[in-house]
Amino acid sequence: MLEAYLDIETTGLSPTHDDITVIGIYLDDGNCPRFVQLVGEEIIGGSLLEILREVDVIYTYNGGGFDLPFIRASLDVDLAKEFEHRDLMLDCWRNNLYGGFKAVEIKLGIQRELKGVDGFEAVRLWQRYCHNNDQEALTVLLKYNREDVLNLKTLKEMLAVKHG
Repeated sequence: MLEAYLDIETTGLSPTHDDITVIGIYLDDGNCPRFVQLVGEEIIGGSLLEILREVDVIYTYNGGGFDLPFIRASLDVDLAKEFEHRDLMLDCWRNNLYGGFKAVEIKLGIQRELKGVDGFEAVRLWQRYCHNNDQEALTVLLKYNREDVLNLKTLKEMLAVKHG
């Protein structure tokens, strides 16, 4: 079975007025995992669907409320219709774990290398990259997204979430 862990970064919270800046995807079939990031102009519906084409289930945190609707509005791709989707935030709620992903990580002891970077800072990093060609800002943004995505798998394993 091929699992995908997906997280997006955006320029804001409005799917109709803001843009997706990064889509991070960790693909894991149990044998040969791989991590993919689409950045800026690489973010098109066809590319996303090609990456996900053999996926059985997509895992997100609050993806049902944010990531998937944003992707649908921005790329005209309805991942919830194309794939099975499991929103780990709902599994957290069933385990009395409330709050954003970072708060849940802290409660469960899931570690991060990057400290002090959140969604607001991710927007600022993208702006620094776009307006100043700040490659270091892009590097930090991509690392932040990577940690978000990889920690989704850790969260799923800690919650002992089963497919289906």
